[in-house]
Amino acid sequence: MKAIIGPDVYVNASVAGGSSPQRVVQRVIEEHKGEAATTQWILDRVEAMLNAHPIFVAEAIPQQMGVIRDLVRLVEDEGKHGAAEWETALVAAAKAAGVQRVITDHPDLVNKEHADVEFMSTEAWLIEASMPPPPPEK
Repeated sequence: MKAIIGPDVYVNASVAGGSSPQRVVQRVIEEHKGEAATTQWILDRVEAMLNAHPIFVAEAIPQQMGVIRDLVRLVEDEGKHGAAEWETALVAAAKAAGVQRVITDHPDLVNKEHADVEFMSTEAWLIEASMPPPPPEK
């Protein structure tokens, strides 16, 4: 996998079956078990967001977090980030994982220009993933 998945995508995939975030997580994570990278900051945000979500059952959170942890590999980023520091934390996660893309539907980040990474929505990623590869160069 050549992208970091934002915490919002994991949360939306957890609560909205059949949604674009759920399809991204299935294609990226489940098809490449153990290849996708994440950071502790992302996992902490997912857990906090699930705890705050009105329809997610609190007793199911440890199991859901276990499923996510089983499907990804944890990488160390270069710093401590506050809960609201999405951009810096996700850029650091991408750098730590050696990728240049972050898949997120966060309204402040989706399609945001950044020197080090490309932020893209789940919809954009799904469209790109469904496109045939370019023809070989001659």
